[in-house]
Amino acid sequence: MQYLDFEQTILEIDSRLAQIESDGTRTVEEKKEEALRLKNKKEKALTNIYGNLTAWQKSAVARHESRPHTSDYINTIFQNFCILSGDRSFADDKAIIGGFAEFEGQTVMVIGHEKGHDTESRIVHNFGMAKPEGYRKAIRLMKLAEQFNVPVITLVDTAGAFPGMEGEERGQGQAIASSTEACLDLKVPLICCIIGEGGSGGAIALASGNKVLMLENSIYSVISPEGCASILWKDSKMAPKAAEILNLTADDLLRLGIIDEVVKEPIGGAHRYPKEAMGALATSIKKYLEELKQFTPDELKAMRHEKFLAMTRS
Repeated sequence: MQYLDFEQTILEIDSRLAQIESDGTRTVEEKKEEALRLKNKKEKALTNIYGNLTAWQKSAVARHESRPHTSDYINTIFQNFCILSGDRSFADDKAIIGGFAEFEGQTVMVIGHEKGHDTESRIVHNFGMAKPEGYRKAIRLMKLAEQFNVPVITLVDTAGAFPGMEGEERGQGQAIASSTEACLDLKVPLICCIIGEGGSGGAIALASGNKVLMLENSIYSVISPEGCASILWKDSKMAPKAAEILNLTADDLLRLGIIDEVVKEPIGGAHRYPKEAMGALATSIKKYLEELKQFTPDELKAMRHEKFLAMTRS
């Protein structure tokens, strides 16, 4: 487990717990008693730390290497996933994965950014930073879902779209705009879930839905705190201040009307309790799928348009 810089107290308690297990000078009862005391202390410390996270600290939690990614959600809360590859034009971008799956007994299309879990898989998935062909694949899958009249669920977790020259050469901006347009024009329910980082246009291209959900310790912003700091102050060390002024936390965005629900994470974060966090998101997705069933295709599209147009008027 990677400990963040503000989790020093938790690291010390976990180290002490490990020492107790290997302590041959204590009886079994003494070990149990001391372990229980330390676990209670750890629970209180986690509650205190995670109940008072700053925006910058939440950014660190959102980026934690052990936080569940799209592939984890697919393997846990969806069943019978059938991956669909390629944009039918240039290539298959593995930064975005998607396909048909079953969710609570019904067929859905699930599409999401995949960052990878280790060095090798992160390189394969380009750290979740999609190129134009990734967004064109997403468009293809959304249109396929509409053709078969099944809801679309997107899982957003990216620092942003791929920033390299090859992306620009292949029309990165146009691909992102087209993917956003495809989201807005869908005539099936679209539920978007920000599960980690929601960075810039790379995120909005998959996050323009009827309902936008956001895990408690996720972030969603037009630019990263580091990028904002380098522009405003020419100093990346100002990133914590930038994080505060960007209003990038789930609570900030709910207050501003950008998202529809903050999905609570277990105390200690989704990286410590992934199954519980994924289960909480599944509950919210199920609720909104049921809610959106009552609307016609044209109503779903009109609701989505009005939802995002209203943000420009406030």
